[in-house]
Amino acid sequence: MNTSAPTTTVATTASAVADTPVITVRGLHKHFSSPTGGVLPVLQDIDLTLHEGEIVALLGKSGSGKSTLLRHIAGLLAPSTGTVHYRGTPVNGPNPGTAMLFQSFALMPWLTVHQNVELGLQAQGVEPVARRRRTLAAIDMVGLDGFENAYPKELSGGMRQRVGFARALVVEPDVLLMDEPFSALDVLTAQTLRNELLALLTRPESPTRTALLVTHSIEEAVQLADRILILGTDPGTIQVELRVDLPRPRNRRTRGFEALIEDAYECLTGERAELPPTLGTHDPLRAAAPLPHADLERLTGLLEELDGRGGSVELPALADALSYEVDDLMPLVEAAKTLAYARIRAGELRLTTTGSGFASADILTRKRLFAAAVLANVPLIATIRTLLMASDSGRLREHHITDRLRAGFSEHTARQQLGIAITWGRYAELFEYDARDGVLLLPREDHMAGTAGTAGDGR
Repeated sequence: MNTSAPTTTVATTASAVADTPVITVRGLHKHFSSPTGGVLPVLQDIDLTLHEGEIVALLGKSGSGKSTLLRHIAGLLAPSTGTVHYRGTPVNGPNPGTAMLFQSFALMPWLTVHQNVELGLQAQGVEPVARRRRTLAAIDMVGLDGFENAYPKELSGGMRQRVGFARALVVEPDVLLMDEPFSALDVLTAQTLRNELLALLTRPESPTRTALLVTHSIEEAVQLADRILILGTDPGTIQVELRVDLPRPRNRRTRGFEALIEDAYECLTGERAELPPTLGTHDPLRAAAPLPHADLERLTGLLEELDGRGGSVELPALADALSYEVDDLMPLVEAAKTLAYARIRAGELRLTTTGSGFASADILTRKRLFAAAVLANVPLIATIRTLLMASDSGRLREHHITDRLRAGFSEHTARQQLGIAITWGRYAELFEYDARDGVLLLPREDHMAGTAGTAGDGR
């Protein structure tokens, strides 16, 4: 999907950025081979242009392929089909115009700060005198002068990431690629480093003024980016482009900041697109929307929190209260919606009557209510239960389910979906699971009741 004409666009007036394309991605598809010989699609039909002087954020849930796309642009991965160009030249290996900044700092613990920073210059063959001058300038630029001879173990997390900044910027790349560079830091340190990095990137004299940021923090994306691209999942596709035209520096008090956060939440929690009609609708498993990977204890906690707030709360406020990021909150929100425990209206998560009843019930009542909810709203679990009830043995091989799921999902996703259904079905006491033999089983009391009913019918 071309980001210049997305399927859905929520935008303010476009930022004034240069028209010169630095990175262009066209028709990029990426798939990996699964251990069983199948194909696992990760990215599909990605079109992306990154312009001179522009900061773009990639936002999406886990599994949307954000980091994989970043690695294609860095030249660390080759597309299955499609192309990546750097200033018009095809990228067929490490991209000479980019440098990467990682979440984990990725410093060599046996090297000093100075030695870590100059690694890239050594790889480029820069002569020693120039290498030393540029290294010291980069260390000074990120505020680490005085720590040139320190080792990583002597530094705080924020200082180690500053070394990462210096190492990436010292080679003077056209484009800085950042893979969740602030997520391993505490809130205050991350905020300080975001502001400092933004100041470095937006200096007119800076050789590096273009950046692509992978993040799971909506607030971080709005604070830093000129554009936010939101990726869907299974496989990853660019679904929405949000343009950010707010003055810098930005924070939650900036006019329009909160509105953009709400727009992004709404895009991330929008209704799922219908599956292509070629999948058919005669099998409920083929037409079913995928189950979110939601922890049931956290889901219960979310519903209790919502109930305690009067049954309705804005998603950004809820995320702040729980200290959750997108990857943590969205699967829980989707699970609540799937089970008809909550719905989203105008950026608010609202508890339904059913959800309120679940939140206020005792443990045993909750299990009964949950069983009713999954049977009514989750075709996968309802189908498994029906097949088990219809079986004389009360047993069902798991491959019978995954074979049907593969008609609408990749092999990896099919197995993942069955795993989620097993967890939910066990909690609801609708069926049991023997992992050793790969068999789903009807609970003994249900199977005995079904057998007795059949015997009675035969008399």
